[in-house]
Amino acid sequence: MKPVKRSRISNDKLSSTGGSFFDHLPDEIVVSILALLSSSANTPADLAAAAMTDRRFSQLAQSKLVLNKASMGCLAVRAKNWSDAADRFLQRCAEAGNTEASYILGMIRFYCACSRRTGAALMVSAANGGHLEAIFSLAVIQFNGSGARKQDRDLTLGAGLCARAAKLGHVDATIELGHCLMDGYGVTSSPLNGRLLLHRAKQLDAESERQQASLGTLYQKTHHANLFLSEWFSLSTDARNGSYYSETSLTELLVADGNMRPCSNAMCGRQETRMHEFRRCSACASVNYCSRACQTADWKFRHRSGCTPRNQGINHNGNQDNVEQVQPEGGHAGAHDV
Repeated sequence: MKPVKRSRISNDKLSSTGGSFFDHLPDEIVVSILALLSSSANTPADLAAAAMTDRRFSQLAQSKLVLNKASMGCLAVRAKNWSDAADRFLQRCAEAGNTEASYILGMIRFYCACSRRTGAALMVSAANGGHLEAIFSLAVIQFNGSGARKQDRDLTLGAGLCARAAKLGHVDATIELGHCLMDGYGVTSSPLNGRLLLHRAKQLDAESERQQASLGTLYQKTHHANLFLSEWFSLSTDARNGSYYSETSLTELLVADGNMRPCSNAMCGRQETRMHEFRRCSACASVNYCSRACQTADWKFRHRSGCTPRNQGINHNGNQDNVEQVQPEGGHAGAHDV
């Protein structure tokens, strides 16, 4: 009973002075507690709820150490809940050096808000911090000339970015680089090295699947930025009208351009930034991909069973017509090659 009595006395004293227990703790301890919570949070609400517990929590939750440590779960804002406050939160995390926040916000601004310059700058910041998904996404942008003209594509830079990410073990970048070497796309053709990289990618993917076996589905392996994009582009126009970005002139361009095609890999979420940007399957021409990595993933889980060669794409000798006729962008995709 004594500890309870002392606690009541302490509470009475603190109440009379308008303070709380946390007011008597050093800032360093409170920040450390919040940083620990931030790094292990499962949802953005976890940190928000803690910040509302006490006025000092609210102030110290904005410290750079706490925002820098924010976990993927803490940053995982849903597209349907997107708001000005969510944008500011990710921006503060990015400014604190959180590479995940820089990448997620960069992808959202580049593809959803049509703010190409600031979105790319955020992804570059994440890539400079060693974020592999950011490096690969920048490669995809270079290969497709996303946000610019077809003539602005830089295949050599795209291949170089893939090489950087592949060297660090990124599966999609390894697949993309392997196909680049097979086709001489942005690099000197080397089919042997290309096949070796594709084999290496399969090994890396198998290792990743074993590691993720306890987590379950492929959905859980998909990066939150891709999940956000998939959800955003699946929202109705009315739903987007309730979001933060729909109030900006940038998003008016996005909503008005309803002819832009999404990547057919359901786990990707990217959408074209200009007409005919993505590459078509050269066999059936019914699906479109932002990269060979997305084509490989979709072929493995879905498109293999649904890819039917077009009758007009087969000549009398049983050979397919030139892929360039199927692909206005002159891409190197071909489902039958996967």
